[in-house]
Amino acid sequence: MVGMSSSWLFLGVSIVGALFTWNAYRPRRAHGGPLSIPSFFAGWLTSELAAHHVAWQAVATGVLVWMGALSAWPGWLGLGVTVASWAALLAMLPVARSSETVVEDALAEGIGPDYRDATAAVASPFRDPAREHRPVLNPFRFAHADVQVERNLVYAPGFGDRHQLDVYRARDLAPGAPVLFQIHGGGWTIGDKRQQALPLMIHLARRGWLCVAANYRLSPKATFPDHIVDAKLALRWIREHAAEHGGDARFVAVTGGSAGGHLAALLALTPNDPEYQPGFEDVDTRVQACVPFYGVYDWCDTLGIDPRDERKRFFAKTVLKRSFAEDPDAYRRASPLARVRADAPPFFVIHGARDSLVPVAQARQFVARLRTVSKAPVCYAELPHAQHAFELFHSPRTARVVRAVDRFLAWTWATWRAEAERGARASA
Repeated sequence: MVGMSSSWLFLGVSIVGALFTWNAYRPRRAHGGPLSIPSFFAGWLTSELAAHHVAWQAVATGVLVWMGALSAWPGWLGLGVTVASWAALLAMLPVARSSETVVEDALAEGIGPDYRDATAAVASPFRDPAREHRPVLNPFRFAHADVQVERNLVYAPGFGDRHQLDVYRARDLAPGAPVLFQIHGGGWTIGDKRQQALPLMIHLARRGWLCVAANYRLSPKATFPDHIVDAKLALRWIREHAAEHGGDARFVAVTGGSAGGHLAALLALTPNDPEYQPGFEDVDTRVQACVPFYGVYDWCDTLGIDPRDERKRFFAKTVLKRSFAEDPDAYRRASPLARVRADAPPFFVIHGARDSLVPVAQARQFVARLRTVSKAPVCYAELPHAQHAFELFHSPRTARVVRAVDRFLAWTWATWRAEAERGARASA
């Protein structure tokens, strides 16, 4: 009796595990109704931690077999389903590793095949990258002995407790380090500076960058453009205080994921825009590079990929608090797609091909328009099988993408330094 119960339990568990694997390969499409979000969470962890899933399922299988799961036919059927699911999970690992080629091709296409030579031509400010921080057993371990973090520095006194930022730096950081400004995501309604882009910031901090992660006001209490105004207030703080922490505020690269990708791109495309700088219009809010991850670039849905207008209803109710019909220009101004410009900084746009929250078509459309208008390089990496928020923790794909962002920023920093040196010699 116990054996038969174990057999049916094993079959049930096997089917559930196989459904998770199936969802990782075929997630619910973006704007696919209420199932999009649970599909994201299930596929996100499964696709990025495939080896971990196989490991814990192997342990569970061993326990169930010991309990007699193979004493009846449902158990053997469950074993067959489990083995097939494991094979599919393990097949994701070489796909994740192929991201190395995808991101390298994106950089070579966007910058040029000799971009590494251009970086090497300028004295590099970066440390030896040989020792990489890649926890294997615990992908959520982010702290590193080489990196110190200063928490909850206030960047806009009197504005509330959301106006705080954290600074990540090497303990022996040399003065004059380039700055990375990270803006968290969370649908403009949730999220915190401690939760996102930690693999990227830890990596770059160890490489000699000063990394700054900021909170900002959240909806529904906040109404757009409060979010981007706060991002520019944080950038003002960087301009004024980066040197105190070892940074060179003349060079700031901005990054962020999802809603943070939207804000990062919008910040990069609206330099010194008085609409987003009330009371600090004279502050220079230009950035020298932008790396948005799986961002929302089109609030107007010009491609018509959201037939039920779910996102527009969300913006109208929660973020902008007026409908598209009432004020279409407000939606246009909030869309990076509509704000592309010839003097945009270099961009490296990164998006997962299996993103079930933000359609990858938005990234393609944004990159195409940006390449048409901008005079600066535009790199685009579309990662096979990658879900939304894929790089929030350590994984084989995360490691390869982080290294690519490192190379892109190294090239941008080296190019900026070379131009600054030429300008200094010309004016001497």
